[in-house]
Amino acid sequence: MQRIAPRGFSLLEVLSALALLSLLLLGVFYGIRTATRSVNTGSAALERNDEARSLQQFLRRDLMQARALPWKLDAKGDGVVFEGEPRSMRFVAPLPGYLDRAGPQLQALALVDDGKGALKLELGSAPLTSGGASAAFESESLAEGVRGGRFRYYGRDREGAEASWRDRWNVAGRTPELVTIELERGKADEGNKAGREDATAWLWLQAPIRQNPYALNVGALAKALDGAKP
Repeated sequence: MQRIAPRGFSLLEVLSALALLSLLLLGVFYGIRTATRSVNTGSAALERNDEARSLQQFLRRDLMQARALPWKLDAKGDGVVFEGEPRSMRFVAPLPGYLDRAGPQLQALALVDDGKGALKLELGSAPLTSGGASAAFESESLAEGVRGGRFRYYGRDREGAEASWRDRWNVAGRTPELVTIELERGKADEGNKAGREDATAWLWLQAPIRQNPYALNVGALAKALDGAKP
């Protein structure tokens, strides 16, 4: 009986098998890559949310402790206790945590240019003395990569007046009743350094000022400031 020799694979069959294996491996690779991207995107979103939540809690607690203590005099000689601009504000409050042992500090919260086509949120503080506040501020960055934002203030000019929202607060002797902070984040490409078209809302908070504007005699305290009339 004649034995039939085993037949091997042809070159075409080997190439076809390799092509199918390559397609299978390619599908597995893209599946893993997609899953990795989804995990990284979710992790980045959680980190952004956690950062925004922590910053929101910090700023709300800081603003809620603002005190009507004057640190300078305006053009009329009245004591200034709160100064607000669209992207900066100054107020007196104790620092958080163990730092409050130093007593009330003049704090400066501001959105400043980071030199990279974006903004950063900074908080500075200076010791408050009987004669006013020190001019030397020690600033710390609270958030970077900010593409836009603004501060707004709600309050009244005097007792009995109608309260309203405004972009600036320059009412001597009074603190606003509410402060709103809005921040945006996003990516900026080469043709859009400001990144406004890609900016999305990232942080929004509204903090009440707890201290009543009449809780302290601002006029009497202002007389101790440098430059006050005897």
